[in-house]
Amino acid sequence: MPRQISYRWRLRELMAARGMFTVAELMPHLTERGITLSSSQVHRLVSGTPERLSLPVLATLCDILDCTPTDLITTTAQNLPARRAAGEEAPINLAARRPTRVRLTPEA
Repeated sequence: MPRQISYRWRLRELMAARGMFTVAELMPHLTERGITLSSSQVHRLVSGTPERLSLPVLATLCDILDCTPTDLITTTAQNLPARRAAGEEAPINLAARRPTRVRLTPEA
């Protein structure tokens, strides 16, 4: 059975729990650990959900926030409904396929 995997990026939540509310507060911590990112890159990390993240950046964020990767990224998985096999009969909803007739009325 196919599964759908999703994740939630919790950087902003963990920063707030540790009293950091802006990108400017996070940047010096990254710099002192050897991670050089522009303010726009850090802003995208904080405000969005990254699709790619280097392991050194992940490890540094975990060090700064005193957390683990599982604290920073929560995952969920759920089973998807099974697909119908080819040729398998399914009920057809004809009402959804038929257009409705237009009724013309003479103008008064």
